[in-house]
Amino acid sequence: MQAEWKTFLQNQGAEFDDADYVVGFGALPHERSLALSGTVIADLSHIGVLAVRGADAETFLQGQFTNDVRHLDATHSQLNGYCSPKGRLLATFRIFRAGDEFRLCLPRSMLESVRKRLQMFIMRSAVMLEDVSENSIRIGVSGPIVPGTLDELIAPLPTAVDELTRCGEFTVLRIPGVQPRYEIFGPSAAMQKLWGRLATRAAPVGSSAWELLDILAGVPTILAETADAFVPQMVNYASLGGVSFKKGCYPGQEVVARMQYLGKLKRQMYLARLQTEHAPHPGDDLFSPDDPQQSAGKIVNAQPHPDGGYAVLAVVQIGSREASAVRFGAADGPELVFAELPYALAGGDASSEA
Repeated sequence: MQAEWKTFLQNQGAEFDDADYVVGFGALPHERSLALSGTVIADLSHIGVLAVRGADAETFLQGQFTNDVRHLDATHSQLNGYCSPKGRLLATFRIFRAGDEFRLCLPRSMLESVRKRLQMFIMRSAVMLEDVSENSIRIGVSGPIVPGTLDELIAPLPTAVDELTRCGEFTVLRIPGVQPRYEIFGPSAAMQKLWGRLATRAAPVGSSAWELLDILAGVPTILAETADAFVPQMVNYASLGGVSFKKGCYPGQEVVARMQYLGKLKRQMYLARLQTEHAPHPGDDLFSPDDPQQSAGKIVNAQPHPDGGYAVLAVVQIGSREASAVRFGAADGPELVFAELPYALAGGDASSEA
């Protein structure tokens, strides 16, 4: 994190963990409650930015990722994924163009492993990879009055999810959310002024509250604990527009396409609430009483919910979800209470192009 920006946030009351991520602003339960229905502002330093540039950058990325980067233009971003040869996601991220380069936004904890793996396949291509996380500040804003509030400070705003606009020094991305939600990129001095003006109408929150909003929006984040565990359809990436089934080859493409066209999906990601004394973590196993010795699924992401317990995204066997209870940690553990996702799930046939 830039020292100047960290000092600014400390003066706003921010509390940090050992990785310099903003934990919160002194009132975590209240922050999470405000995030659900109020207007909040968050530092996004826990999200890193990997720049990909060079004459062959587009062609290279087109052959690596699940989505069609050729469709990216100056006014849109897209969800995308990086798979192993087995067709399982190694990382998920949002990508957009910034001039002549591409910017991948993904958890800081995942950035170096993704960079190293991509570097292995560049070979003689004219492609350069660089961690540019320190080059700009990233903040998130969410809430019912955000469009009107931001319109007074930054215009024009993107009006639909995945749209992108630029205004002076700012780049603004509209991202999925149960309420209007944006990510804003810009230099430190400009972002300090913007934060100061937004803070009169928005409450500052930590990374946990922002990640709770990701979960409630049904947007998964693959972390080290779940890397190489799920094909994209298992985490609803086809429904979220993170997969193209017409783009051509990439690592694992045959597995992903076969899953789509043959309709063999047996596991699906669901939104749920979980009451437990033991905090759930990505990769933790779930069980069904019908087969207590066999895992029926895994936690993808989890964050404390202000009404108690945890909000989770979980990949679960569809049969277990429909036939019996799904429980955390053991067949007699706490039961997941499933909730409705904020989007329709794509079908399993070839017509369900994302």
